[in-house]
Amino acid sequence: MPSPIGHVLAGVAAAWTVDLLPGNHVWRAAPTTARGLWARAGGRLTALCAGLGAAPDLDLLVGGHRTATHSLAAVVLVGVVSAAAAAASARPALRMAFICAAAYGSHLVLDLVAVDQVIPQGIQLLWPFSHRWFITGWNIFPATERKNLLSAFAIARNARAGTQEIAIMTPILMALWFARKRARPATPGWELKNT
Repeated sequence: MPSPIGHVLAGVAAAWTVDLLPGNHVWRAAPTTARGLWARAGGRLTALCAGLGAAPDLDLLVGGHRTATHSLAAVVLVGVVSAAAAAASARPALRMAFICAAAYGSHLVLDLVAVDQVIPQGIQLLWPFSHRWFITGWNIFPATERKNLLSAFAIARNARAGTQEIAIMTPILMALWFARKRARPATPGWELKNT
């Protein structure tokens, strides 16, 4: 399964992909002191989506890894909670729901296309309706080591995996960055005008 590095980058990529859809971008309104790179990156929402990309693996702390938190039901729950939070703060609820659900769902996609050496392989994508395990076998992302994290083997394997994830995700993020920049010019105050 991918490392947190790959999951964080995928969460950002998913959020930026949804951001390219036409519609209300008022959620991107940033304080006047947060212009420039931070504002163009999406500010706090992008940081939230980076965290959402890695969040399903928090189940490692409580057990039941790759079950409930790695399901489409969890993606829907994240979307509903995001929509409610957005509506409560007068932000576009549907857009926020899609952005946050996409960031969270990116974790599932990466896990489905990664090497998994733990039996049973894959994730319980349809939990709680099915306890079947799903994986594509495409092996785009390498396996990581989660045991004995300070051993030379684990450090080397995880460093290689993180490097490969960065190599895969960086061109995608750069393409999305330029597409978003082209779609909305970086002029002062554009975040507020583009509604």
